[in-house]
Amino acid sequence: MSTSGLRVVWVYPDLLSTYGDQGNVLVVERRAQQRGLAVERIDVRSDQAIPTSGDIYLIGGGEDRPQRLAAERLRRDGGLQRAVDNGAIVFSVCAGYQILGHEFINDLGQREPGLGLLDVISVRGGGERCVGDVLADVDETLRLPQLTGFENHQGVTQLGPGARPLARVRLGNGNGTGDGTEGAWAGTVFGTYMHGPVLARNPQIADLLLKLTLDVNALPQVDDRWYEALRAERIAAATQAA
Repeated sequence: MSTSGLRVVWVYPDLLSTYGDQGNVLVVERRAQQRGLAVERIDVRSDQAIPTSGDIYLIGGGEDRPQRLAAERLRRDGGLQRAVDNGAIVFSVCAGYQILGHEFINDLGQREPGLGLLDVISVRGGGERCVGDVLADVDETLRLPQLTGFENHQGVTQLGPGARPLARVRLGNGNGTGDGTEGAWAGTVFGTYMHGPVLARNPQIADLLLKLTLDVNALPQVDDRWYEALRAERIAAATQAA
């Protein structure tokens, strides 16, 4: 973290902000500020260079063509890869998650190279679109409570040996592979299919990103009543619908 404070980078809001995932940036900002941290938010449009000195990079979901354009520009830019090499944290959602992998299927039906920051490959599923609430148990090594979110995708993401599942579903589809996995993570790079925005429904994940950035095991407690009410509401609604 720089002497001026925490640098939070929102990657390509003009291409990858279809499903309200910009709320993830607001949650990270707010939870950092509640702990007395100065926050510099940097919104990087697709015609701008990705700064390599950020602390936390957030990437949202998007439709097929914007996803292809985002992948092309991120590959050419190279800044996100260099930031990860410098120890930055990356949290990605849906289309952003697929972009971080080795490849995905683009809007032209072709295999599109990703950034290779996660050992995953994404293809299109042949069945029904995965839409609805998800409840999942987060990888126990991350020490986080149950994941709640909303999925809306037709992608199927297969994890390689270099990635761990972010969670295992109790309800919903997750990665769509039929093995119960949802999302992936490796080191400081995280991906999920969950919208919501997912960090509003799971603020402990935002706190994990902050702890990794600050290299601490715990953060000062904050008032989580609003977040917990939202979590309880969405978990109850998903359970009842099932």
